[in-house]
Amino acid sequence: MEPTTATFFDLVRRQIPLVEARMRSTPDRHHPQLDLAIEHLLGSGGKRLRPTLTLLTARMLGTDEDKAIGLAAAIEMLHTATLVHDDLIDGSLMRRGLPTLNANLTPGATVLTGDYIFARAAHLAAGIGSLTLMEHFARTLMTIVNGELIQLFREQSGDDRQDYFDRIYAKTASLFELATMGAAILRQANQEIVEAMRRFGYQVGIAFQIVDDVLDFAGDEARVGKPLGSDLRHGLLTLPTLLYLEGRPDGATLAEAVLAGRLPEAELDGLVGAIRASDGIGRALAEARNAIAAGETQLEGMPDGPERAALRQLAQYVVDRSL
Repeated sequence: MEPTTATFFDLVRRQIPLVEARMRSTPDRHHPQLDLAIEHLLGSGGKRLRPTLTLLTARMLGTDEDKAIGLAAAIEMLHTATLVHDDLIDGSLMRRGLPTLNANLTPGATVLTGDYIFARAAHLAAGIGSLTLMEHFARTLMTIVNGELIQLFREQSGDDRQDYFDRIYAKTASLFELATMGAAILRQANQEIVEAMRRFGYQVGIAFQIVDDVLDFAGDEARVGKPLGSDLRHGLLTLPTLLYLEGRPDGATLAEAVLAGRLPEAELDGLVGAIRASDGIGRALAEARNAIAAGETQLEGMPDGPERAALRQLAQYVVDRSL
């Protein structure tokens, strides 16, 4: 049974609509298509984990509520912008059961819409009034884009496992890290607290992406909304695949064939089935749980109360969820 999000979400339930209202707020006149696109994206669902993580951290540390809402809105807007460009790059026509923007817009219009949403995210972040936060916000955006370029150009270091963790840091964990660290920065907390919350967000983000990659193989295809093994079919080696290939005499050859896109469809189907049936799934989940355990240790010196307990519950939800 999927764990409930009620307990940890209830603490910020009143604030989430304020975050979404901040995301919908517009600083100036612009093309009506942009409002339609943003409304479509905000209405397409999502668990709002990043804003929840931001708000819970802020409440735990005593961060100003208005600044915390601004940060949560900026981070979720940044995340939304990355999805627009990702869907275009990947050629994805559906997300969460709804058409993507690029399913209805030209590539040029989709790129420009994503650019505008990136700018809106930066505008929200700048409005908080913290130069330190803005520097981290800009660095996170650079990390995300650089990671996408590395993936797009199929750059490999020779260490597939390190490449994987570098990729999921850029893609996912960097934003989780910004959510928790940013809330501590806005509280003007000491460096030890800022660093501890950065580490917590990092580990939760790493675990979140590992579980997503597990569900890409082990989830329900109808609920995932795309073919199982989607990343593998796009030439990406995720943790379940890497763990499956470890120790196999043909592991290196198979990895090279996947990266080069040389495996025929029938062989890809067979490989997906083999990974689903392997211990790579359980071992990947174990690594996600280890990341959560490492993250939870960073909360030990934080103020005790319902928010700290909720952050622990959110972290456990990340590894126990299903699609």
